[in-house]
Amino acid sequence: MNSGLFSSRSEEWETPQYVFDILNNEFRFQVDVCATSENSKCAIYFDKEINGLKQEWSPFRCWMNPPYGRSISRWIKKASDESTHGALVVCLIPSRTDTKWWHEWVMKSSEIWFVAGRLSFGNEKQSAPFPSCVVIYYPELDNPIKLAVPIIRSVKFEKRTPHLQFIGQKNPPLF
Repeated sequence: MNSGLFSSRSEEWETPQYVFDILNNEFRFQVDVCATSENSKCAIYFDKEINGLKQEWSPFRCWMNPPYGRSISRWIKKASDESTHGALVVCLIPSRTDTKWWHEWVMKSSEIWFVAGRLSFGNEKQSAPFPSCVVIYYPELDNPIKLAVPIIRSVKFEKRTPHLQFIGQKNPPLF
């Protein structure tokens, strides 16, 4: 086991491929805005050199699994800002409801899907030491009715079930 992967020293958490595949099936991502050449999920991606924080994301359908350290607030703010310019941004982030960035930026999202259980990132067998969620910012240009609060759902990802499973409700149509 990579002990750095399960400590606060590591900010990078590679998206589980099956989670990305399920979400990509729904959203058809065009750009991975926060990647490395080793872990990019889309043919087009922004790495440290290109720096997704300095790029325009609209009008693309964007996937984002940002570093989970202090810079996460900048990434979440960027996702929120880019949705106002026409980008669809789907984020996989730790469910840190006690943080300032959560209340400032996540609560401005269109939807929050709390993941049932804990994800195993990368090729690791062990689950992460934190809960995760999927945060969705729909393009405001396509969504003129802005809700005061995001839609909250509970979702389950399973390797053997290649589609979204919402817990406690029928699977609603998406975007």
